[in-house]
Amino acid sequence: MAGSISILLAQRKSLSTELLVSALSSQARFKVVSSVDSSDALISAVRQFRANVVLLSAELDDSQSGTFDLVQRVRLEVPRVRIVMLFEKPERELVVHAFRSGVRGVFGTSRSDYQLLCKCVEKVHVGQVWASNEELGWVVEAFEASSIDNVPLRVVNASGISLLSKREEDVVKLVANGLSNREIAQYLNLSQHTVKNYLFRVFDKLGVSSRTELLIYAMASSRESSHLLEVLGPALGPTN
Repeated sequence: MAGSISILLAQRKSLSTELLVSALSSQARFKVVSSVDSSDALISAVRQFRANVVLLSAELDDSQSGTFDLVQRVRLEVPRVRIVMLFEKPERELVVHAFRSGVRGVFGTSRSDYQLLCKCVEKVHVGQVWASNEELGWVVEAFEASSIDNVPLRVVNASGISLLSKREEDVVKLVANGLSNREIAQYLNLSQHTVKNYLFRVFDKLGVSSRTELLIYAMASSRESSHLLEVLGPALGPTN
């Protein structure tokens, strides 16, 4: 259906999976293009259907670390796809790792209702990041607790092409370290007006609208993996 959101569900087969597919398919605004139950099947379906949103169960693989790696594989196949990771019970370390991997949202299936999942899909589809206040707090705390002073921060797209100039990247790194515009201006020997202009260009290039969104992106960019991620998303959606 024209204008509908195409969804690819990746979750082990179960009665709840069948019920979820049926519920989503009953909504005119959604189109479930495929439901798969393995990593290989997911990659094949991603190539074939180019879905707008992938609902990926954290328990799809035997190990959750394998599922996080799968996020990278999916995004390399279709850089524009938005991924929501489904957790039976979101935990701090898992949520942080999920966002580091490049998901656009996390959703706890055991404590949230179906209507909220629909809202999550819609918000992530339009580019927003979905997380509860608590989950977002975990991500921010994890970033603040880590040191990125010695990590080269490169803002790239899925092909590894740099999106920002060297000076813009300098500004992003200082924002990520918690400096105010005035402090950044002093550190870089610039005027505050110039710093504001740099930030305006950065926000425009990355499609973000706040320092918090930039912080989440910087966390993903500073991960120790050899893979470099593109932007997490242009806006933070309403928290669930």
